[in-house]
Formats: sequence, structure tokens, C-alpha cells
Amino acid sequence: MNDYEIRRPVVADAVTVHELVAEHDIEVTGRPDWTLDDIADTLKELDLDHDSWLVRSDGRLLGWGYARRNGASENVDIDVQAREPGAAALLWDLALGRAADLAREAGHDHAVVDISLYEQDKAMREAAERRGFAPATSFHRMRADHSGVRPVFLPGVGVEAGAPGCEAVLRTAHRVHQEGFAEHFGFVPKTFEEWTAEMESSSANDWGQLLLARVHGEPAAMLLGTDHFVSDENCGYVRTLAVRPGFRGYGLGKLLLSRAFAADERRGRVGTILHVDSNNVTPALGLYESVGMRPVLVIDVWRAVVRPGR
Repeated sequence: MNDYEIRRPVVADAVTVHELVAEHDIEVTGRPDWTLDDIADTLKELDLDHDSWLVRSDGRLLGWGYARRNGASENVDIDVQAREPGAAALLWDLALGRAADLAREAGHDHAVVDISLYEQDKAMREAAERRGFAPATSFHRMRADHSGVRPVFLPGVGVEAGAPGCEAVLRTAHRVHQEGFAEHFGFVPKTFEEWTAEMESSSANDWGQLLLARVHGEPAAMLLGTDHFVSDENCGYVRTLAVRPGFRGYGLGKLLLSRAFAADERRGRVGTILHVDSNNVTPALGLYESVGMRPVLVIDVWRAVVRPGR
């Protein structure tokens, strides 16, 4: 039986946590997926005094895990990364117990717990299944490689860009996002202040990559790009693409993607990446394939309902 040391992480642990996560990524996918900035951002976003743990033995980091509630909802995201089974089992118990507590603290009698797993990660899928999780949806990572991108134009459609401090554009884009995503998997409404705080907590955020499309002056669609894949793949990233229901089917998604692709090419980026839910209420996967994107990775979301006192 291993003697484990459990403690709360601090932001300064980002380097050793990244080494742990990169080791797992390489084993499963053949290459690191999370960057050091991704880990540092995640640690900054978490309530480290309550919602995250490091497991060590003989001075070596064996595992990292966390639980994070989505707003005031019953939805809780967890993650477990470990170098050996005992540490993994301990972190699963800690994360699921905290998920139930987080839901209870928000006034819910259960937690809807999601964990994201690589499609080929057999060990983690088996661990999730043993704990009552089942596949809920799949996100495809799509990539387009750029060579002479031509922006799309549509009659009556104008596009304006965001900028730091341009609150009017940000507020309008937020309204479009909330309406466009209302029926999507895992969506939890957020106020403008909550939404901007979440975006700005990431070191990859850049409001200059926000695009807002208007049809004859009416806000209709928005796209928010970030720098999440610049350091490791020299690619832009479409974090969010939303079209209000009444404006779907007019080509606004293709228009905004073409503008984002062209902007990324001007910045010297070799491509653009995004994630799409395969069970999206809109035919998004087909849209992305139609603009030359191809799937490069599949991440499955597994879900379980957990109640306090489990």
C-alpha cells in the first residue's frame, strides 16, 4: 500500500503538473496536447483551496485532479490525471465527492458530472465506466490549413471586430452567444460579467479576434478566436461560433469562418483549429468540412449523475 501525500496545488506547481499531463498525452495520443499555459490558466481558474488536489509519494508527483462547477448549475467538470492506479483511484474519489458537494452548495440535490476523455484512452474509459459514467457526446477537433484564404461576403451583412474596452460590441456578442448556444450540450447561461471574466481569465484571450455579424443592422452571429494553439501548432483557434436561430441557414457561419481563417493567415498562422460537438443541434460538422476543415482528434465526454453521500 503506497503512502500518499495529498496537498492542494498552487500556481507555481504548473510546471510539474504539465510534465505529468504531457506524459499522459504522449502515451495516449503520441504528442503533448495541453501546453504549460493551458495548465497555468486552469490552476488560476480553480478554487485551489477546495477544488483541486496533488497526490505525491517519495517526493514524486503521481497525480492531479480537480472538480469545477459550471456557474451556479448542477453541472460539474472533473479531471483525473495519474501515473499509477492507486493515485488515480484516490483522485476519482476526491473529485466525485467534491462534485457532489459543489452541487449541494449551489442548492441542487445531485451533480451532473462530466469528464473529457480521448477516444483512444482505454484505461480512462474503463475507469469512468466502473464509476457509473457513460458516453454523452463527442467533440471533434477540426483543423484547416491555410493557403490564400479568400473571405466570403454576403449582401446586407456587415462584420465588425471587437477590441479591448469596446463594451458595446462585447455586450452584443454576448447576447448572440447566449441565444445561439441555448440548446447546446452542457450550456449554462452566464451574465455578461461572468462571460467576460471567464474569457479574460485565459492568457490566450484576445478581444481583437472577436467578430460580430449583423444582417441589415440586426445582430445575427459572432465568432471569438483566441491564441490557444499558437505556441504549439502555430494555429489560430475558434473558441466560439454562434448564430442566432432566426439567422441560421444564410451562410453566416461560413462567412465568419472565412474571415477568421484569413485573419489567421495574415498573422502568419499556418492553420485554424476548433472543436465541434458531433451531436450539435445545428449541422455544424458538415459546415466545418465544407470550409476545408478535417478532423484530427476526438474527445468524448462521459457523464454520470452523482448525489451527496454517494
